[in-house]
Amino acid sequence: MLVLGFDTATPVVSVALHDGERVVSEAYAADGRRHGEMLAPMIAKVLADAGVSRADLGAVAVGVGPGPYTGLRVGVVTARVLGAVLGIPVRGVCSLDVIAAAVPRGREFLVATDARRKEVYWARYDAVGTRLAGPQVGSAGSIPGAPGMAVAGSGGQLYPEAFGEVIGPAYPDARTLCALVAGPHTGPGAVPVLPAEPLYLRRPDAREPGPPKRVTPS
Repeated sequence: MLVLGFDTATPVVSVALHDGERVVSEAYAADGRRHGEMLAPMIAKVLADAGVSRADLGAVAVGVGPGPYTGLRVGVVTARVLGAVLGIPVRGVCSLDVIAAAVPRGREFLVATDARRKEVYWARYDAVGTRLAGPQVGSAGSIPGAPGMAVAGSGGQLYPEAFGEVIGPAYPDARTLCALVAGPHTGPGAVPVLPAEPLYLRRPDAREPGPPKRVTPS
């Protein structure tokens, strides 16, 4: 079964196509403000490189965050539209879990990504990659037990003083996302498959304007 996977929860847009055994094509771009412009052409390129069409897909996998509102919405909405149009399942995976799945096993660790406002999205994992806590959002210095603990994700690079050794990938990779969805969902370190709903841990920065203020004559 062909699985198309993509993640837009960070400044990186990652797309991959998995045939059930391996990744057969992929694309990767870093531009935190152009997710909406980049994702559709990248999907088209990945399919064209593999010599397949959208009609050949058997499932869609999408990183559901947590992440900034606009970029995350682009990926989740695209996945849901593809699933509805093609009549195929859409599988969501926590983007922090995607990063964690690429970390070498053997010790407890954290994953932290940039949440802006001097905060990070974070989760804690055991030595086999099972999520123990999170996802949550807060300052790097407020994460329980973070000092001295190994950390993957861009948050470790942004706030190295708050953590121990910086390990693993900085961003979620669609090839890992596809492998997680195509593989078994039980056993040690298994990653939960979620509905295709964005994990927003706080309200978006942009809000609808409120009613006009009443002006009192002076």
